[in-house]
Amino acid sequence: MTEKSHVSLEQHVCVVCTMRYETGAILIDRRLRDSLDRHTVTGWGLCPEHRTLFEDGYIALVECNPDRSGNPSPGDLVKSDKAHRTGKVAHLKRDVFNGLFNVPRDDKLPCIFVEPGVIEQLQALAEEPKSH
Repeated sequence: MTEKSHVSLEQHVCVVCTMRYETGAILIDRRLRDSLDRHTVTGWGLCPEHRTLFEDGYIALVECNPDRSGNPSPGDLVKSDKAHRTGKVAHLKRDVFNGLFNVPRDDKLPCIFVEPGVIEQLQALAEEPKSH
C-alpha cells in the first residue's frame, strides 16, 4: 500500500527518453487531504541531458513504430503520449536537420518522431566515403 500525503514532488517525463525527472516543484493538495503520492507526473519536458543537447543546438530524432502509435492519419503528427518508441534515438545539429528534412522549421521543437529505418539511413550517409 502506498502512503498518501497532502504534498508531492512534481516530476515530468522526458519526451526523448521517457525518463522521469524532478522539476523542483512541490505540489500541495489545497484541502490538505492525503490524496497525493510521493511523486506526481504532471507533463512532458526534457531531462537534464536532453535539455543540454537541445540548448546546444541539437534536435532529437526518436524512432517510433507508426502502426503502434495511436494510428495517426496520414499527415497527422504522432503525439508524445501515443508514440510507441523503439529505443533508437539520434541527435542532429539543427542546421543539418533543416538541410536534410523538408519539414516546417520550428526552433522550439526539441524532438521529432521518425519511422523505423530513418536513423539507419542517416548513419549510412555519415559513413559514406567523402569524394573530393
